[in-house]
Parts: sequence; C-alpha cells; structure tokens
Amino acid sequence: MGIDRWTKIWAMTDLRAVGFIPILPFFSLTYVENTGMAFGLGHHQNLFFTIITCLLLPVLLFLQWNWRAKNYWIQAGLLLVTAGALGNLYDRIAYGYVVDFLYLHYWPVFNVADSCITVGAACLAWGFQKEEKGGNFLGRLAV
Repeated sequence: MGIDRWTKIWAMTDLRAVGFIPILPFFSLTYVENTGMAFGLGHHQNLFFTIITCLLLPVLLFLQWNWRAKNYWIQAGLLLVTAGALGNLYDRIAYGYVVDFLYLHYWPVFNVADSCITVGAACLAWGFQKEEKGGNFLGRLAV
C-alpha cells in the first residue's frame, strides 16, 4: 500500500499540473480523478463504491484468516486485493475520487492499487482452481 500511496501523492502534486507525460508510444502518465470504478463505469458513484468496499473488506479479511497457511496462492491473492481495495478506499474517503495515472493507450487509466487488485484476482483464480482440483474448496470455507 505504501507504493500506491506514494505514487498517488506524486501524481497529485506533480503530474496534476502537467496532466500528461508521454513515456512510450503506447504508455503515458495521465492524471485522472476517477469517481467511478474500473473502465470508467459508475461515474460519479463514489459513495456507492465506498460503501461496497467497506462491506467487502471484512469478507476479504475473514477469507484471509480462513485460508492462512493453507493455500499460498489464495492468501497472496487476498492480500493483494485487500491492499488495493484499501488504497483506493483511502482516496475515496480522503478526496472523493480515486487518483489514476497509469495509461496504456489501449486500456483505461489505472493506478498501483488497481494493479494489485488485478494481480490478486489472478492469484485467487489460480488458487481456487488448485483447491477445486484437490476437492477441498468447500472444506476450506468451513469455520
């Protein structure tokens, strides 16, 4: 979460003033204040996404506790998704929007927290797939 916070502070203090810095033909740094979610969906729905995130965080923490030391892919995925959700939740509460600034010209603008959520989701998919192969998926949810 530290890298996410640092990069967003940099974007707000330095990148906001220029708005756009080309890096490669397909990648640039572009300052965006996002009140929705990924891909520009839910524009101006910051309160809704704040509430949803607050409701989902206890579920993520419960799952982290339940899968501790059992499936490292799931644990890593849950940690990354939780860290990314917390990073974006901080922005939503502190600023009323999420700071995005990484722009692959064929993809919507995103940030480090979004990257953590995406990589975490991939880890979860891999970990759940391994659980299903082992026949232990539902057994892991037992309290």
